Amino acid sequence: MAPRRPLRPDLAGLRREYMRAGLDEADLAPGPMEQFQLWFEQALAAEVEEPNAMTLATASPEGRPSARIVLLKGLEEDSFIFYTNYESQKGRELDANPYAALVFFWPELERQVRATGKVLRLEASESERYFSSRPRGSQIGAWASAQSGVIPGRQVLEERLAELEAEFADREVPLPPFWGGYRVVPEVVEFWQGRPSRLHDRLRYRHDRRGGWICERLAP
Repeated sequence: MAPRRPLRPDLAGLRREYMRAGLDEADLAPGPMEQFQLWFEQALAAEVEEPNAMTLATASPEGRPSARIVLLKGLEEDSFIFYTNYESQKGRELDANPYAALVFFWPELERQVRATGKVLRLEASESERYFSSRPRGSQIGAWASAQSGVIPGRQVLEERLAELEAEFADREVPLPPFWGGYRVVPEVVEFWQGRPSRLHDRLRYRHDRRGGWICERLAP
């Protein structure tokens, strides 16, 4: 067998040293959502670009994973909230296997947050409330796209968009029946702070059987 030829031989040498801060157990909030809110506010103050962008990982019933970037659109005392098309790949996977993983990465602060847990659909009234707050173009776009479906070309989207703009010209755009929100209720949340020599700080909250949280330090 011929040896594989690396496309970018220089990738192995790409690295940076993390020097900004540390993370100590004594500095943590009692629960992970409070700690996340604190870090999120600091990301906003540091003007991190799109601090609510998160990787959402789902899996099929056979265990085949898929991941994509979505936007966090709600934060409650026990859950992360996002919205999407229920008939998309992620929607179908969540119907069959209602567990997901989230990852936030804020390089400006040398921080990462990982969460895993059960996923539940929001009530229609909650999805309706959020949908009505979206820009009109985004509302019509939700109707126009059969998300994750194969289409022959972009023209199909543009023609469908024009049809819907005419259809909804004189009225409010209703919530599509195939679109709405999900609540990710975390069972594990890990806070990662970059440190020198790759000896990073990793502190993990783990839900216990009594409804509280256990905090543990992990080896980097």
